[in-house]
Amino acid sequence: MKKLIILALTLALCFLFSFPLFAQDQTASPKPSPSAEELEKAKAEREKNAYRLLDQVIDEAQSLRLVENRVRIQVTAADMLWDQNQGRARSLFATAAEGIAEAGRTSATNTNNNRRVGPNGENIGPIAPQNMRVYQMRQELVLTAARHDAALAYQLLASTKPPATTQPVTADGRGPRPQINAEDNLEQVLLGRIATLDPKLAAQNAEQMMDKGQFPTTLPQVINQLYKQDPEAADKLADKAVKKIQAANILTKPETGALVQGLLRSGPRPASSSKNETASVTNSPWPAVLGQSTYVDLLSTVVDAALKATPPTINNQRGGGPGTGRGGAIGAQPLTDAQIEQNNARRLLGGLVSTLPMVDQYLPAKAALVRQKLSEMGLSNSAANIAQTFSGLQPNPTADSLLQAAATAPQQIQSRLYQQAAYKALEEGDTDRARQIANDHLSNNVRDTVMQRIDFRELAKKAEGARLDEIRLSVSRLQTDNEKLDLLIQIAGDTQKSNPKLALQVLEDARQIVNRRATSYQHFEQQLKVAHAFATVDPARSFEMMEPGISQLNELLQAASVLSGFEISMFRDGEMSLQGGNGLTGTVNRYGAELAVLARTDFERSETLAGRFQFTEPRIMARLAIVQGLLNVRPVSPGSRAIPGNFGENIVITP
Repeated sequence: MKKLIILALTLALCFLFSFPLFAQDQTASPKPSPSAEELEKAKAEREKNAYRLLDQVIDEAQSLRLVENRVRIQVTAADMLWDQNQGRARSLFATAAEGIAEAGRTSATNTNNNRRVGPNGENIGPIAPQNMRVYQMRQELVLTAARHDAALAYQLLASTKPPATTQPVTADGRGPRPQINAEDNLEQVLLGRIATLDPKLAAQNAEQMMDKGQFPTTLPQVINQLYKQDPEAADKLADKAVKKIQAANILTKPETGALVQGLLRSGPRPASSSKNETASVTNSPWPAVLGQSTYVDLLSTVVDAALKATPPTINNQRGGGPGTGRGGAIGAQPLTDAQIEQNNARRLLGGLVSTLPMVDQYLPAKAALVRQKLSEMGLSNSAANIAQTFSGLQPNPTADSLLQAAATAPQQIQSRLYQQAAYKALEEGDTDRARQIANDHLSNNVRDTVMQRIDFRELAKKAEGARLDEIRLSVSRLQTDNEKLDLLIQIAGDTQKSNPKLALQVLEDARQIVNRRATSYQHFEQQLKVAHAFATVDPARSFEMMEPGISQLNELLQAASVLSGFEISMFRDGEMSLQGGNGLTGTVNRYGAELAVLARTDFERSETLAGRFQFTEPRIMARLAIVQGLLNVRPVSPGSRAIPGNFGENIVITP
């Protein structure tokens, strides 16, 4: 009995002494956020790893045979090395330029030997692949350099300019008329890019282009940036541009169409009392850069020219429609000067659709004439109303503003606006209102799509208090794997902080859905979506999911190299092009992007997994992606550009 009492007392004392420690563990405060010193140390370690891996990539790239592959590595490496070693970066840019120049000379020789000429002296047929590759390399080179040094970008543009091809004089004696002037296009894009870096140099080059009769479409961006540095100089450049446009007779200059639309789209620049206010109102994709009087002068000029448009007929379209300029269809007769002016007038008239509110406000006497002419051309009510609807929306509209716009919008776009209003209400956290909008204003598949997103949001909200079997029951009712994965990933994201155990469980269910050998690129993408979701919950499982995919990609790449020239053309001279443009290369890029995410938490394992690619080219692609992720550098992109359509509307092209 005595022994039992002693044992009981011992256990009690153990419990009493251990309880404070147990309680402390349960109520311990969250792990403190890392200090500024710790964050800086982690950043330095990431950069050290990144530059070491980049050196390895540069060395490995020397064995590549395709000039575009070497150039792409050199340009990308120079971009990332600029802040750390500008001298080496400049050397890499120069080496890339030499490779591009040589490729351009070879391309020009081949083009002259194989060129086909149309009835007006224009090159016909698709652009030769080698010409397109040279253009893409030049574009990547000069636009990347423009991030760092505007003068260097122009030097590289000049040093890589391909030699002019010999062009015969046409029968009418007017000389050749190329359909696309890629050189002018690249120079205009570059002009817009350097405007942020060096507005005064951009303005100087813009003036030189206008003095040569060129009208760069990126001029509004140049004026916009110059305003922030020198408002007086910006006003002078804007006035000069308008005078040049007016003096050029815009009906004979089709290239001015996109520029005048860019200058007129956002209306006149608001009068401001301070430099800061001026900057705040001009930060937009289509900046308002003209003073009111200059704006009205240009608008009046464009309206007068557009009112000369007449409806096209079969006879006056001989040789090409509104978008053909002086050229035309192969074998067609060249357009007369009158036909060219009519086509340009129709473009300008179409462009006025989006600026009708400005015509109403500043040129009320001409507004009725414009509407009458639009009606004659079949562009009256619907197009004008659509343009007015969108011009009235703010850059980030609320659910209320979208509903108001939808109520008076043309029928063609009402459903789209109501759908966006429902999504906006959902984004604002009001699922009941989103459901009401969908029920009241949407129908059929559109309503079902919106309802599914609403249901997903509500299920994710309820997931924290639900049992795993209830979640699985909800998921089982969905029809497709994509729907099931989207719901599970959304639930995991919403419960990750409050219930990490549940988040892991639902992600494990998602992994089971895709845990098999991929049978399509879509299946690869599904696997990567789940791996990405695991990255912030359990990175080790992300690596586990990606490793089999890389092994399968190695098999597919080997098969593609064998079939190259028969079924697919991914390889040239036994080497895979890094530029891609196909599903397999795109999937390799996606794996690189996910490895870049994981490298921030486990660099060594990411580097090891990138090294599992058996071919040099995909291995380099994955490693470059990791370096870019660690240094937080985004690859250069040509961005979107707008070209005038047949009736002056802007067609946005995003490469």
